[in-house]
Amino acid sequence: MSSSFEKHQKRRLISSYFSVVLSIALVLFLLGLLGMLVLNAKKVSDHFKEQVVLTIYLKDSAKEVETKQLEKSLAMSDYVKSTEYISKEQAAESMKAENGEDFMDFVGYNPLQNSIDVHLKADFVTSEQLEKISTEATSKNFVDEVAYDNDLVNLMNDNVKKISFWVLVISGIFTLIAVLLINSSIRLAVYSKRFTIKTMQMVGATKQFIRRPFVWKSVRLGIIGAVLALIGMAIVLYYLNKTFTELELLSNPILISMLFAFIFALGIIITWISTHFATQRFLNLKTDDLYY
Repeated sequence: MSSSFEKHQKRRLISSYFSVVLSIALVLFLLGLLGMLVLNAKKVSDHFKEQVVLTIYLKDSAKEVETKQLEKSLAMSDYVKSTEYISKEQAAESMKAENGEDFMDFVGYNPLQNSIDVHLKADFVTSEQLEKISTEATSKNFVDEVAYDNDLVNLMNDNVKKISFWVLVISGIFTLIAVLLINSSIRLAVYSKRFTIKTMQMVGATKQFIRRPFVWKSVRLGIIGAVLALIGMAIVLYYLNKTFTELELLSNPILISMLFAFIFALGIIITWISTHFATQRFLNLKTDDLYY
């Protein structure tokens, strides 16, 4: 009978430890993913900003040497990431491929213009900078006009500011939730041992002596949970980097290492603090209160 009871208690204890490790791993994994989002938020927003194209349309009278000089000056500018010259023939071929038919069969000639597509660096994708660049380009007598989607730029910049703000708010809330969830799991595990704690205290054991094995056990569980979370984060990061190579998510290994170290340390710190206060609570309870 005693052996059966001990086996039952052992199974309950293992189940309790498993639930603690699982809770820690899931919470730290989600917190790690949020951390990766925060670290790469600017990189993602910069990637989309740099997809905005400023197109400089050239007059048919523009000389080749003038076009080359403009391309060279743009390439040397601080605000330009890349440029691409598109001839009117290339533009016609692209339109033909897009529409599935040759519009010149109906028009009888090619009405398109030679142009230069300019991709700006993310920090310069603002309405003010685009207007300044546009004015500078149109001042040249061989440039016909400059076109860009100003509404899209304004919308994108507004959304980036809103998203950045809410990511920070959610990060703070989620960190608090993570601490509370792990703390709750630890307290439940310690609660199952409350009579053992009180018995040790009644025979003269000091609070530090009683608390030490609980703290070390929880820290070990925290380490296991953190390692599982880091494995999950590494898998997700590898998959995202393979899928979205243009974002270069692994381009800054130092920041990624710091994030992984932070998640690992967080697993240890939260479990240590939670166990310390959970055991302290039961050490301070009267014996009669343990039944409630």
